[in-house]
Amino acid sequence: MAGVTSVKVKESLDELVQQLQQVETPKDKERLQVLYWLKQEKPPSIGAIAKAIGKHRNTVGRWLLQYREGGVSAMLERKVSSGGVRKIPQWAEEALAKRLKNSEHGFASYGAVQQWLAEELGVEAEYHAVYQMTRYRLQAKLKVARPQNIKQDCERRESFKKTLQMTWSC
Repeated sequence: MAGVTSVKVKESLDELVQQLQQVETPKDKERLQVLYWLKQEKPPSIGAIAKAIGKHRNTVGRWLLQYREGGVSAMLERKVSSGGVRKIPQWAEEALAKRLKNSEHGFASYGAVQQWLAEELGVEAEYHAVYQMTRYRLQAKLKVARPQNIKQDCERRESFKKTLQMTWSC
């Protein structure tokens, strides 16, 4: 008969209810809910269970396969992806963070950061990796002060700023 599972749930309904109350994440609750429904006297089909929890029937089937092979603990186990290996080592990132916090030694561009990493620290990294690290992980923006004319009078500039503030409030 299509949609009928061949999984025999070993835990009792009381044990499943107790585990459902103790579980913290919604993903684990979904998986235990599937076992709860299958333990009832007239269990619904896999397709009906999948539709009720909003998952594909193959996903529910994969959960049940994990349960068959290793029990509840195997079904609730989460595998964490190791992620990619960083091209820029942690010590270089810390050195760059220290350099970026020093306002006297700024960078004009991400290319300059890339060049500094290569020359000073010996770390070869692609432009995109440098940009991602600087902008998102270190949360730094490369800002360079606009150049000022050397002939500009500092006193006149300050008095202009004061006058501007007074007229701006009107």
